[in-house]
Amino acid sequence: MSDNNSKAVQANDFIRKIIREDLASGKHQQIVTRFPPEPNGHLHIGHAKSIHLNFGIAKEFEGKCFMRFDDTNPIKEDEEYVEGILKDVRWLGYDWSKSLTHASDYFEQLYEFAEVLIQKDKAYVESLSTEEIREYRGTLTSSGKDSPYRERSVEENLSLFRKMRKGEYDDATLVLRAKIDMSSPNINLRDPVLYRIRKVPHQRTANKWCIYPLYDFTHGLSDALEGVTHSLCTLEFEDHRPLYNWILDEVSAPCFPRQIEFSRLNLSYSVLSKRRLIQLVEERHVEGWDDPRMLTISGLRRRGYPASALHLFCERIGISKSENNIEMNVLEDCAREELDKTAPRAMAVLKPLKVVITNYPENQTEEFEPARHPKIPEMGSRKVPFSREIYIDHDDFKEDPPPKYFRLSPGKEVRLRYAYVIRCDEVIYENGNVTELRCTYDPKTRSGAKAEGRKVKGIIHWVSAQHSLNAEIRLYDRLFEAPQPGRNDPEGNYLNDLNRESIKVINDCKTETELSNANLADVFQFERVGYFCVDAKESRQDMLVFNRTVTLRDTWAKLEQEYSIQD
Repeated sequence: MSDNNSKAVQANDFIRKIIREDLASGKHQQIVTRFPPEPNGHLHIGHAKSIHLNFGIAKEFEGKCFMRFDDTNPIKEDEEYVEGILKDVRWLGYDWSKSLTHASDYFEQLYEFAEVLIQKDKAYVESLSTEEIREYRGTLTSSGKDSPYRERSVEENLSLFRKMRKGEYDDATLVLRAKIDMSSPNINLRDPVLYRIRKVPHQRTANKWCIYPLYDFTHGLSDALEGVTHSLCTLEFEDHRPLYNWILDEVSAPCFPRQIEFSRLNLSYSVLSKRRLIQLVEERHVEGWDDPRMLTISGLRRRGYPASALHLFCERIGISKSENNIEMNVLEDCAREELDKTAPRAMAVLKPLKVVITNYPENQTEEFEPARHPKIPEMGSRKVPFSREIYIDHDDFKEDPPPKYFRLSPGKEVRLRYAYVIRCDEVIYENGNVTELRCTYDPKTRSGAKAEGRKVKGIIHWVSAQHSLNAEIRLYDRLFEAPQPGRNDPEGNYLNDLNRESIKVINDCKTETELSNANLADVFQFERVGYFCVDAKESRQDMLVFNRTVTLRDTWAKLEQEYSIQD
């Protein structure tokens, strides 16, 4: 799909259609959206879809998008996550200006709304335990039953709720519940809990509060207080919409946002559940939230994905109401497409094999000046030294080559990229392993010169042994080896589908000397190999560390085909 086509799909999605109708009818003069993460973990690729949608719509319709933290659970939340989330959103290119808010900004107003519900006899203080509340709630197929405390008087409920606020009760002894309908077919309307006691310090309000509103109560009211016009949520909140609307109606909220649901992102070969991501981190299946194998925004950034690739990905998958699975190669192709436009080229040899060019003058060095980028002349050229001893990749030599093998083998010729044609004359062994090749070069075949009658199909990359840099290269791959982790496991354990080959560390790699000037997080295309990023965390001046961002081609296509046949 072309960029123009993907943008057309984006422009015509059902949410934008609704917004255009609302503006045309005069229902709204300005569009207001929000992105409301809970600061209990780092953002992932699924959040990027929501960020792109909410901030993108605000920009497109010249409206406003609030960057709001739904910080109502101090047990799980941390300032580390707040800072990480802001960094991720900023990296994606979005600016919230003066519209940075927190649900905790509204704690006093939310409390007052709760008292309104109590005074209207639409909320009551519950003394049942958590287990008893769950039991009384019923199931999806059986109705719930009223709590014995449901008919407490308004006066008693107000008194108890105010004592809860003062800290006169211990955690988990009392909660505030909405009084709606315990027989409702929508289980979310069976007297949901609105407030709970949590005697732990809050990251922003410290010890000012010991009762905290739950998400379902907070979310809609925060939207209303901020004047949000369209509250865009993923489909799992569709069943919560009646509660969202009920609360706004009963408290006579200052405005009435419209909640609209869209499908969440389901990406093959991945897990995006925050619970599972936390498990991966805490059980050390990965290095941390920014592990380059993680589909967190920080992990993708460290791996070398540009923000533009995530934007392109969001545009291509579009917005819909239907749940669907997106193939991982869509994301990877977006990275390839964007990096191809911007990444300077370089040569790197991952598995060095020494080549001695026996007829090349000793102590002589010449320089070639290939372009840094074949399609961007403004990037200029780079200097690539050439000398008697070079390194090629072990994979570019075979003693007994198969048919149509166009790389180097005994007695055969190959072209060194940007340099000369060489012929392999002798193979040196040590303990039965190939350790060195003796070759001769044809000086008439210098790159750019016409060599009459010479037809050499193979072209390989190389670096000068004398002028190369040592580097550590980490070959990152998909974290899971099954398209839907846990699906075929008898117990549904997604961890059994972890890809044990998701990282391979290669030491003693050789690269062009020019890479010594590379900055942290710079991305290069290693010619014939893939796209690689200077690791921003562990790379150092005396030893560059490169993370593979993505291969040049989709190496998983065959595997995916095999899985589809099995399914």
